[in-house]
Amino acid sequence: MPHGTPYGGPYGDPSGVPYSDSSGGPYPWFAAGAAPTGWPHPPRQGWWGPGGRLARLWDNRALRATALTSLLSLSGLIILALVREQTGTKGFMVGLGLAVLPVPLIIAVFRWLDRVDPKPWRNLLFAFAWGACAATLVALIANGFATEWLMTTVDSSSSSGRADAWGATFVAPFVEESAKAAAVLLLFLFRRRDFNGLVDGVVVAGITATGFAFTENILYLGSAFVSDQTLGYSGIRSTTAATFFIRAVMSPFAHPLFTSMTGVGFGIAAATARHQRVRRVLIPIAMLLTAMVLHGVWNASATLGGYGFLIVYALFMVPMFGLLTWLTLWSRAKELRAVREQLTAYQAAGWLTPPEPIALSSMRARGIARDLARRTQGAAGARTVGEYTAYATSLAFLRRQAYRGTAGPDFTTREKVLLDRLWERRETAQPALAHAALSVPLPRPRRVPRPAPGTMPAPFWPAGPHGGGYGYGYGAGQGPGYGSGNGYGYGQQPQYGVQPVYAPWATPPPPGPQPPTTPPTAHTTSVPHRPGS
Repeated sequence: MPHGTPYGGPYGDPSGVPYSDSSGGPYPWFAAGAAPTGWPHPPRQGWWGPGGRLARLWDNRALRATALTSLLSLSGLIILALVREQTGTKGFMVGLGLAVLPVPLIIAVFRWLDRVDPKPWRNLLFAFAWGACAATLVALIANGFATEWLMTTVDSSSSSGRADAWGATFVAPFVEESAKAAAVLLLFLFRRRDFNGLVDGVVVAGITATGFAFTENILYLGSAFVSDQTLGYSGIRSTTAATFFIRAVMSPFAHPLFTSMTGVGFGIAAATARHQRVRRVLIPIAMLLTAMVLHGVWNASATLGGYGFLIVYALFMVPMFGLLTWLTLWSRAKELRAVREQLTAYQAAGWLTPPEPIALSSMRARGIARDLARRTQGAAGARTVGEYTAYATSLAFLRRQAYRGTAGPDFTTREKVLLDRLWERRETAQPALAHAALSVPLPRPRRVPRPAPGTMPAPFWPAGPHGGGYGYGYGAGQGPGYGSGNGYGYGQQPQYGVQPVYAPWATPPPPGPQPPTTPPTAHTTSVPHRPGS
């Protein structure tokens, strides 16, 4: 090759490969085009942009986890020192012991709401730690500076109590809700696969606010205990008892209620199509402002006296809490309905048996399937059914995201992985779910929503597991063979084949009854019948 051409010169490779390494392949720096003539070394990488040094550091998951853990640990140590300085060691221990009492109940409530598609514990631990450490530290410092500024700048003649009231009503809601919303935003951006809808937003926001309220209660209860020790109060008439009753008995969900408004906004944004960018940005901001208003009204009620506080509590906070609870339960029921609707395509293609979409759309049927597997195959069987349920739910939500245009370009890869995991656990889970489906009333048919316009096409009809077709697996009997020989009384064990070949470009089946795509001997011929059928 003549000198001066892109692949020639004194530094070129005789084989024509530019700047080849020891194995003969080209260096990655020149993968996008020809190297400059006579350039002996790779170009210098900058700090910013694709391939930059900071970008490579950010892509290191271990480094990100270490930095985040260090930040939260440092914030926790600073919070510990500040609270202990205000309450003393004894007050801190009393406040800690009382503040931890409502935490398990609140977390259990949010985990119950999240039963359809439980979030990983690492996400919830991060949310709680952020609220208890980072958000509390930001709020404690910012609220202190804001109160001092109000006293010295806005109204220097005002008393300290008046400045505290102004700060609690106008400054604290803005600072605290913004600090708590940062955890929801981080999980929304960097754990996007675990953020599917409104329920996820409410759960993440509620756990974050629970951590914030936990640390705040330590401070309030510890300070109240120190005050009682100074004034000689004790028992049920003490300030500590009154503070515990108001914060842990009457309003343990106050902070979770405020921050859940922000979670609702991010949940709606997660369910919004990618091309609706304005809505995806404005709705979380609007719901964050709603959280600030609710927080400000709640703090202002404390300055109205006992009756004013009770009026705001009964006429404003309780209805809002009831509305949020109804909205979350309605959204969870909608998620279960989406599971049944989206899994129907995989049932028709032969990946799932006909009873499974019905059983997987009922929390009661899921529990029955796990209990049945536990009685027959022990804890390992129950765990397998639980894993099968989780993967099937993730598969349904992934297909729903594809219809909305929010699944991303890796939809096919993720779908194949989930189908492989379901196939590995089918022998244990499918008979148990078939039995559990008998306890669920048949749902009324619903129309599957049309795909939302987006950058990626609608999800393709899944290929069947027995050779790429859409086989229903009908044998010589009346229906599909999903029986088992494990004592369920549904006939002999079906002959499960080898791992299916995944073909995402399969053609949807035509309407009407379809002939079997596999020999009748590959499936059983017995079918469980519903009582009365």
